[in-house]
Amino acid sequence: MTITVAQDVFKLAEVFTISRGSRTEAKVLTVRITRDGVTGWGECVPYARYDETLDSVAAQIAALPEDVTREGLYDHLSAGAARNAVDCALWDLEAKAAGKRVWEMIGVAAPAPCITAFTLSLDTPENMKLSAAKHAHRPLLKIKLGTPDDMARLEAVRAGAPDSTIIVDANEGWTAEVYSDLAPHLLRLGVTMVEQPLPAGQDDMLAEIARPLPVCADESCHDTATLAGLAGKYDMVNIKLDKTGGLTEALRLNAAARDAGYRVMVGCMVGSSLAMAPATIVAQGAEVVDLDGPLLLAEDRDVPLTFDGQGVHPPAAALWG
Repeated sequence: MTITVAQDVFKLAEVFTISRGSRTEAKVLTVRITRDGVTGWGECVPYARYDETLDSVAAQIAALPEDVTREGLYDHLSAGAARNAVDCALWDLEAKAAGKRVWEMIGVAAPAPCITAFTLSLDTPENMKLSAAKHAHRPLLKIKLGTPDDMARLEAVRAGAPDSTIIVDANEGWTAEVYSDLAPHLLRLGVTMVEQPLPAGQDDMLAEIARPLPVCADESCHDTATLAGLAGKYDMVNIKLDKTGGLTEALRLNAAARDAGYRVMVGCMVGSSLAMAPATIVAQGAEVVDLDGPLLLAEDRDVPLTFDGQGVHPPAAALWG
């Protein structure tokens, strides 16, 4: 078995901005694993927030033994981007070798299309209103916030898309006082969920203040080991494969979160259809799906996921799984 890793760059359709900065392209790592003439592949997005770089993640992958298995992968890599790409590539390899789809191997029904959020980049209120109006036909919009000027942005987006459901992501950018002040206005404007309002590791106040709308853990929730630390503070968890370290752990986290009473969101980094493909399996039954990465790209994989009025569809076998 051989493992190769390569860097791919996908141009974005427009500048994408969150509270931590802006980008014009998505830089990803593509892993290919070949055994007995069959090749499986997976994708990850190294994230600086977790001290990951393209080079550091590529080095982690390059150091793996060539006979590594999905089960053995946990002995070599912790949760994160490197394990995600390899785990998903191994799933794809096993499915192709068996002549089955991944969901058949897991023992679940074929995924159905899921309505996905579409993310509006952080911008001036005027530009966010224009963007919201452009995408007002979409049933679910996600707003990137986390600045002192968020109230004006919220009002602008609601004015631009009066009928869309809105969720917001503060990306750790608020304090408990700011969130408490904004919460009544979030409700007034029809926001149905707020994601990671306080910084991870500084979110204990969420257990002390009122949560009038569901609060979802993103940066505070990586894998099943982090669930215990969320008790009393969060109502939902955001499962991202680049945080869990692959589909295998994402499925475990999904089950464990449900058992613990949390609602589930399935999200993504900004990547191609290859990165989203495994997540469509985890997204089945999720209360919120946010797999819009390919919609933000100006270019995608050769066999991209299908997005239409029904939402994001499961991958064709030619893409993954």
